[in-house]
Amino acid sequence: MPLTPSDFPYTVLAAADLGSNSFRLQIARVLDRQLFTLDSLKETVRLGAGLDADKVLDETTRQRALACLARFGERLRGFEPAQVRVVGTNTLRVARNAPEFMREAEALLGFPIEIIAGREEARLVYLGAAHAMPNTPESRLVVDIGGGSTEFILGSQFSARVTESLPLGCVSYTMRYFPDGKITRSAMRSAVLAARNEIQRISHTYTREQWQLAIGTSGTARSLRDMLELNDWSVRDITHRGMVQLSEAFIRAGCIDALAINGLKPDRAAVMPGGLAIMMAVFEELGIEVMCVGEGALRDGVLHDLMGRQRNHDQRELTVAAFARRYHVDEAQADRIQPLAEQFYRQLSGEDCEPDTLRQLRWAARLHEIGLTIAHTAYHKHAAYILQNADMPGFSRREQSELATLVLGHRGDMGKMQALVEEPDRWYAVVALRLAVLFYRRRMLLDLPAQLDLQARARGFALVLDGAWLDSHPLTASAFEQDVAQWQKIGFKLELVRR
Repeated sequence: MPLTPSDFPYTVLAAADLGSNSFRLQIARVLDRQLFTLDSLKETVRLGAGLDADKVLDETTRQRALACLARFGERLRGFEPAQVRVVGTNTLRVARNAPEFMREAEALLGFPIEIIAGREEARLVYLGAAHAMPNTPESRLVVDIGGGSTEFILGSQFSARVTESLPLGCVSYTMRYFPDGKITRSAMRSAVLAARNEIQRISHTYTREQWQLAIGTSGTARSLRDMLELNDWSVRDITHRGMVQLSEAFIRAGCIDALAINGLKPDRAAVMPGGLAIMMAVFEELGIEVMCVGEGALRDGVLHDLMGRQRNHDQRELTVAAFARRYHVDEAQADRIQPLAEQFYRQLSGEDCEPDTLRQLRWAARLHEIGLTIAHTAYHKHAAYILQNADMPGFSRREQSELATLVLGHRGDMGKMQALVEEPDRWYAVVALRLAVLFYRRRMLLDLPAQLDLQARARGFALVLDGAWLDSHPLTASAFEQDVAQWQKIGFKLELVRR
């Protein structure tokens, strides 16, 4: 079927991957459901190397990273928010001063940064790898060794079946086991054994029977392939025997500065000992004999995911539907609440309706009752905890936090919300969902009042509705009166106006 302009409102997309070793920006053109790279920028920032013992990014690394992001921001100038997605990985997941860094970084970039969970990173890695390979039906094991974490994925064609992320990174392992750049046999053995110990936790899931083809997707994998091939230690692919020979060459060199091996790029040498140790551990623990190298990577997966969102193939929608099934959501109740919550939000926002907040409100309406599978008492707190902490494919940590906040605020004491919500637009979503839930407290179809309008007032809201309808629904009227008191607790005024 030929594509129309509405299929892809933006013909150019951009993805930035803020990794623990390198920052990368890729810009691509969308043409016939395919992506063609227009521009690519890479800077070796070594963000992971800037973490001190207390998981705080040091000032030198922060400034190096911010300078890089300023350059990325210049390249992205003129792009619309819907054209760009920026993701942060392991180092930004663990850094204690990541929030302060993010504020400066986003100001320089001009776009928000999404800190993605390890399993979401794994899903996107697989998506990028799959689109760079033939669409064949075999089961694949994809391994991506990053600067601070390693992702393991089982999948076939374009679907990731099992995803996992472990704290194994070429930057962190090189710093830990090869301090001051010294490479010794005992250090290499210790690094391999430590990595094997981590991988052992997931090896029962990634047994040899589960996959037919092993693929490495990272810069570490590509460097290993190049070194093994150019030094005649293997042909095309990565093998354990070849890596043993490479390890011996590293040990003979004695230190990172003395490494002079065909295929080893200068910017990769500083983290290669740790990367080699991790890959040897992967082979030994998962029983891999040969691994081919794929060209797709995290940034490619981010671009394909962004393209899917343009065509309404949004992984987040699939995740919301899956959570609704997993937690046995009452779909009929969600179907009643969602349109009324949307109506209230649109009435408050008017022409300034924020699409992202409206989308979050829809998801919150679908999922606000998932905590009922744990307990009815404080179920909204259980639901918020699940949404805040679960692996939710397609969602960034910030999006999960925003969704959890909306769900937390749909009932109960409002005192907890004052520190969680700042922007007026988010308050509009909170009150919209909260009132919609009150209207459908009986969990039955309801003839809504003909006059029903939610209006924004100074530091509050006014719900304008038919007085006769309110008199005929005393339980609902009582619930509204109780909610008026809840809003008063946090300095808001919710007024009921009878017409």
